[in-house]
Amino acid sequence: MPGHRIFATPFAVVYPMYVQKAQRKGRTKEEVDRVICWLTGYDQAGLLHQIEQKTDFETFFAQAPAMHPNRALIQGVVCGVRVEEVEDPLMRKIRQLDKLVDELAKGKPLEKILRA
Repeated sequence: MPGHRIFATPFAVVYPMYVQKAQRKGRTKEEVDRVICWLTGYDQAGLLHQIEQKTDFETFFAQAPAMHPNRALIQGVVCGVRVEEVEDPLMRKIRQLDKLVDELAKGKPLEKILRA
């Protein structure tokens, strides 16, 4: 059974949308990068490499150095879907990332977003 079409979407296509969403609410690109790196374990150079390579979401998460152990604490609704109830592991990671960017755009303090 083929995966959802977002799995084959290049991360580089969606990344600017994450940044724009955050910037419209007064947050920075650096904060977006920080939450992405926190979730995936990429460093800044690794994140930029994935963007430059136009890596799809499936590969982006498959090559992630270390998914953060506290990602299970990311809960709530994003795009009408409860993050913790998403069954497909890849889709759950994508929704967790969506939720982090959403929290950033809503003005939540970075320490709370990073589940510190």
